[in-house]
Amino acid sequence: MGPILLAVGLAVLAWVLVVGDLVRRHRPVWHWYLIGYPATACRVLFTWRKVAQLNDLAVSKRPPRGLLGDLVVKGDPLRPVAPRISFPRATRMGLTVLVRLHAGQTPATFLKAADAFVHAWKVHAVRVTSPERGLVLLTATATDPLQQPGLASAPAELLSALIGVLESGGAWVMNLRLVPHWLIAGATRSGKSTLLARLITQLAPQPVALVGIDCKGGMELGLFADRLSALATCRREAVAVLSALVVDMQDRMSVCRSAGVRSIWELPDKLRPVPVVVIVDEIAELYLSDGTRESKAEAEQCSTLLLRIGQLGAALGLHLVVAGQRVGSDLGPGVTALRAQLGGRICHRVNDPGTAEMTLGDLNKDAVAVAQSITAEERGVAVCTGPDGGWSRARSHLTPTEEAVSTARKYAATAPELPALNRAPEVLEGGDK
Repeated sequence: MGPILLAVGLAVLAWVLVVGDLVRRHRPVWHWYLIGYPATACRVLFTWRKVAQLNDLAVSKRPPRGLLGDLVVKGDPLRPVAPRISFPRATRMGLTVLVRLHAGQTPATFLKAADAFVHAWKVHAVRVTSPERGLVLLTATATDPLQQPGLASAPAELLSALIGVLESGGAWVMNLRLVPHWLIAGATRSGKSTLLARLITQLAPQPVALVGIDCKGGMELGLFADRLSALATCRREAVAVLSALVVDMQDRMSVCRSAGVRSIWELPDKLRPVPVVVIVDEIAELYLSDGTRESKAEAEQCSTLLLRIGQLGAALGLHLVVAGQRVGSDLGPGVTALRAQLGGRICHRVNDPGTAEMTLGDLNKDAVAVAQSITAEERGVAVCTGPDGGWSRARSHLTPTEEAVSTARKYAATAPELPALNRAPEVLEGGDK
């Protein structure tokens, strides 16, 4: 009877392991809630005191008696007391723990201990935030959700583009109505061009005018010329395009002033001009100069015109999406002024810490370190800012070039015409728009 029971037990165990593996691969969320979360929650509760002591998160309580100054003469031994934590709360692919700080503690010590939490709890990553004074929120993710990101979904809105998926599993959305201007930094083959292709694919079906500035001869944005209302392929053409848009912006000001409103979104539908999204690929080409007077004048004009659109365009329906491999103050003083107007930030893998600092440093120092940790194998992974001022790791959906070009051709007939650009036909690629 004994061998039979043993064989039955081994068979049941093998069946459970096989089923568990299938569930883990095909239903990872179910596997996490049923198996992963209970095991991780137990590790959090049983290791918390030890981890807190080893990482200087515990505070020693003074004994009630037996002290002479700071010298313990007689009494109870000093016993470090770990901060109180809440019961781990399950999330879709992780858990959260709320920590109540001791008097005098700051979240900085918990940031330094983040790696210790990762190893003790056997999770992919632990993020430390402070939702309010005296509290620290530890957010653990069981696995890397960006390794094989699924297709997220988001409601379709005007000037809103579903770019990819956030580390939390939610949709990564660029909403130009909420954040009107964006800065995108990334080295070669980091996923920057794929993100721009995804953005154009998402905006192409919408009643939005797309204007491209690609001073690399139009190699990148020229693929989508069918859907663009204008395309500038050199700095001279960029000056003409931006000048025409500034003139159009002044016309929109006059319409708003006559109607007694402060933005085009308060105008009636019949009077509202079409929104314009200006996509600049490789911002450095607009600012660098060969030293000649003409080159310096063009660079200064581009800097001034971009800054004017950034300062005044949000309420008038003119939006900037500026991308570049290298973004730094060495390009000129105008870059720093323009950066201040670009509230949305996206940083892919970069080759120098200065670009990560320039992109994210003025918003969140922690995000700079995370952006610098992106490896060459993580194409499409980026650190992005949200409308709430926070940041998150994210990954853009892979949009093949053929799909993006096909979408641009499909909606070529819907490309709006801008009267200001029609007055300067030399800036339109091919002259047939």
